[in-house]
Amino acid sequence: MAEDVERLRAYVEYFRDMGVHDFYRRGEPVFTEVVAEAAVERAAEFLSVKTEPLPVKAVPVPGPVIAAPVVVPSKSDFLEPPIAKLVSFDNLAPLPEVRVAAAEKMGALRAIQEDIGDCTRCPLAYAGRRKIVFADGDPNARLMFVGEGPGADEDTSGVPFVGKAGQLLNNMIGAMGLKREEVYIANIVKCRPPANRVPEPVEANTCSQFLLRQIDVVQPQVIVALGATAAMYLLGVKQSLVSLRGKWHGCRGAKLVVTYHPAFLLRDPRQKGEAWKDLQIVMAEMGLKGPSKG
Repeated sequence: MAEDVERLRAYVEYFRDMGVHDFYRRGEPVFTEVVAEAAVERAAEFLSVKTEPLPVKAVPVPGPVIAAPVVVPSKSDFLEPPIAKLVSFDNLAPLPEVRVAAAEKMGALRAIQEDIGDCTRCPLAYAGRRKIVFADGDPNARLMFVGEGPGADEDTSGVPFVGKAGQLLNNMIGAMGLKREEVYIANIVKCRPPANRVPEPVEANTCSQFLLRQIDVVQPQVIVALGATAAMYLLGVKQSLVSLRGKWHGCRGAKLVVTYHPAFLLRDPRQKGEAWKDLQIVMAEMGLKGPSKG
């Protein structure tokens, strides 16, 4: 019995090394280049281990017996699935034919959060996350901010943008003549990547389905992509932040502006003036005026 348990545990570790992190949900296993390498190494390791063969009934075979060669799969044997490709939010799914009424948005967002549950759909679920950070703000907001992913403070509180970068974002919102409670704030991924690294494609694309649904429910007039990572996944393009700034883009029926992430502005305060130019584009579109200085 103990041997069976150890063998089962070994197989579970093997499949996790191959990128299969969720054993009770339907769907195809997800591979990235790094995961594929780990899978090949793990497969080679298993093939090289000598195990006691199961008893089989001998069957006479005429002629010499030729042992079949052992073939170790290569990275090329693992096909890249669609989930690893870069696709804009506009092309991920058609816009809903029926829009959610204002009075029903809170319940619709709650249903999405319940659907996420105690998510184990991507490797971030096994990377030490504490809380899933869903979103914060007004379900009927005209303005939505989308960041990269939760940090340590957000992972503890379960609320996006509550650390030092969040305080700066609050100041940016206030300078636009709004309060934090009047906007909607979310991230590309809802679990903290280890050491605050950039989300891997498999992680971002797995989580995109929920952010897309949130956008479709809130129906913001304008979306502000905070940083290159948010812009890349929302727009489905890998371009420099400089090339994306200063112009309008589209996302799920909303106008989208790209600006610097507050965390970057904390590291390089000289760019705050450039970020303010981006926010002024949004203010002009929405008819907002900053607080009076009188």
